[in-house]
Amino acid sequence: MNKIKLFLVIVTSMILMIGCESDSTYEGGNNPGGGGTMSSSFGSQVSRNFIGQVVDVNGNPVSNANIKIGNTTGITDSNGVFIIKNASVYERFAYITAKKAGYVDGSRTMVPTNGDNNVKIMLLPLQPTQVINAGVSSEVALSSGTKVVFDGAFQDENGAAYNGSVSVSMYHLLPSDNKLSDLMPGTLFAQDENGNAKALETLGMLSVELRGASGQKLQIASGHTAQIVMKIDNSQLSTAPNTIPLWHFDNDKGYWIQEGSATRQGNNYVGTVSHFSWWNCDAPFPVVSMCVNLEDANGNPLANTKVGIIRSGNTYPSIGTTNADGQVCGLVPANETLTIVVIDNCGNTIYSGSAGPLSSNTTLPTITINNPLAVPTTVEGNLVTCNNAAVTNGYVIMNIGYTTQVAPVSNGSFSFNTLVCGGPNATFTLEGADYDNLQVTGEITYTFTNPTTNVGNLVACNTVTEFISYQIDNDPITYYITGINANYTPNGLSISSSATGTGGIYIWGNTNIPGIYTTTNFSIEGSGVGYISLQTPNTVSFNLSSFGSVGQYIDLTFNGTYTDNNNPAVTHTITGVAHVIRDN
Repeated sequence: MNKIKLFLVIVTSMILMIGCESDSTYEGGNNPGGGGTMSSSFGSQVSRNFIGQVVDVNGNPVSNANIKIGNTTGITDSNGVFIIKNASVYERFAYITAKKAGYVDGSRTMVPTNGDNNVKIMLLPLQPTQVINAGVSSEVALSSGTKVVFDGAFQDENGAAYNGSVSVSMYHLLPSDNKLSDLMPGTLFAQDENGNAKALETLGMLSVELRGASGQKLQIASGHTAQIVMKIDNSQLSTAPNTIPLWHFDNDKGYWIQEGSATRQGNNYVGTVSHFSWWNCDAPFPVVSMCVNLEDANGNPLANTKVGIIRSGNTYPSIGTTNADGQVCGLVPANETLTIVVIDNCGNTIYSGSAGPLSSNTTLPTITINNPLAVPTTVEGNLVTCNNAAVTNGYVIMNIGYTTQVAPVSNGSFSFNTLVCGGPNATFTLEGADYDNLQVTGEITYTFTNPTTNVGNLVACNTVTEFISYQIDNDPITYYITGINANYTPNGLSISSSATGTGGIYIWGNTNIPGIYTTTNFSIEGSGVGYISLQTPNTVSFNLSSFGSVGQYIDLTFNGTYTDNNNPAVTHTITGVAHVIRDN
């Protein structure tokens, strides 16, 4: 979709609304100005479509990440792409989460529009900083001087006291980090201690995750606290106040909540917290909503173009990306002169201008981009099957410069509006995927022609050689088409893709003889499934129809009902297929 750092909160419509509850009452809905009570509604429930990509800190796709929007779930494919249709969200609020084992949970909030809403989430690696022991006071520090001091009391997610080793994973996200907008959870919108809505500017964020010896999540024990010491960014040392509110990110609600404060001690902020997720040293400020529209010299809207806002006295912009109408909106400081920059796909600044001071919600005059360093163009074509029929359930991914863009297909057709950078012979790549037929195009390189690059037909005719798929209730079908392993040893048969609990799917059994079996012989553990075994009340039937030699296929189908692991009152249906190549 990046100094005291100010966020231009990215939305895909004219109005910015942020915040989330578990029912139909949402906070902050009719007061986007960063003040007032958080008691109004975000509108009625609506169905919206989403297409997005999950990447790591190096921009590489993260496959098999679990996506949740409202009550609808999905999973990313080998390109890190997910498509979720008809998700139940609110008219002015959608909260998207991405989770995968080995990464810190990621999220994004947005105002959903009709059509396909584009989302990009970057995940931090969950890497242990230090291993400490429960029952002993310990200090865990980063090289910057940021640290946490624990008193040694921990508990598990059920509130039971924990004794043993504790793996502490810490990440200090600095305001000067140019990936801040991609890495932080949600947006910088918050509820203060009086229940009022506030917009924030950050002086640094700290993510802390605690894991036990078996990988279970831990927290500070009830009634205990930990001290956090956060290094102040060098760019903020001259302006950082002596006292600043502390805010934690609520992973269920999707916004920040004020809880205490931190005091400046030299070049650090020091505070006390009673639990861990993300913690933020933030200053609330008055804001207005500002919308920016971009077009090319011919009056065409510029979509997928980065727009940055720089506050007076700061160096780094907060980055947003225009929607299909060439528009980006967000909260900006009231009554201040701001600098607006436009950045092309190669990272070059191709426009700079000023806006404000603004005292009320404003849509600025349209900005026309006419810069020889970045030529607007449209890339269009059709994604078709092996039989030359239009693909109706799939997407095309484009790589250009330092950026990746994803477009869904509409009855086979797709298009990208972008800025060409890199000279007259600039190239880009396209890759298409057909979900219905499990076919892909492979990555193909093209050269831009202006003003339109028509690539004709992309043929998705490279068959996915093996896959695992399943559907729970009426949720979208989950596909695994990469990272598949199928093995048989004297201990039994195992079929998996990223087969570690919430990160993928794992099917195992005690036989390799074709036939129909129950959970006496087979078990399943996977994303969205939980654990289905002999101990789970279920009617699931497994049909092992073929068991080939090494290099040949194993075919297994399964279907039936099972009881939810977390709620015995809920029963789910499941149907699935495994068509996999035996590895050994």
